[in-house]
Amino acid sequence: MSSRLLTLVALFCFSPALFGQSDASAHYQIYGGYMFLSNAFNGVPGSRQPLNGWDGSVAFAPWHSFRFKIDVSGTLGSNLNAPQHAYFILGGGEYGRRFGKEFAFVEGLAGDGGINRNWGANATTGETASFSSLLGGGLDTPLTRRIAFRIEGGYQWANFALAPPTLPNIPYRIPGLPNNFGRVSAGCVWHF
Repeated sequence: MSSRLLTLVALFCFSPALFGQSDASAHYQIYGGYMFLSNAFNGVPGSRQPLNGWDGSVAFAPWHSFRFKIDVSGTLGSNLNAPQHAYFILGGGEYGRRFGKEFAFVEGLAGDGGINRNWGANATTGETASFSSLLGGGLDTPLTRRIAFRIEGGYQWANFALAPPTLPNIPYRIPGLPNNFGRVSAGCVWHF
């Protein structure tokens, strides 16, 4: 039993050494990691609170270094006595180049954002959907042949508005309600 276990451990540990030096371009990328958003959605001046969350994406086979990418992210937190549970589903393009072992890329994505209904200050009702966009880039540093550590960042825009307490239901904005957010994400990406 112990000789079988030792053989299995040896095959597992030394299998990366069996691969040749040439690496074919990966067709797909799956990413998952931690995300930091610079401000809460109700973070008016004097009450700014960053949010933590998660980020995941899938990038499809490249065509002349250009990939179609789908990105899904979510944030959790609270600010001004109100929960901030937002998610974003974005799609667009990623253009990347390899520099030695590292892979650098820029991206432009657009899509939809959603948030809980009581996100305004003191749990005031707000609109729950918004168009959103993301412009950014990142760097992948290989850990193994197929797995790399990724750090990425960018500028995210979203336009969530508050809802009035009475009819007509026309969204409104208060001065200082943020539209512009900085976003940083770090995690692992699987190239296959």
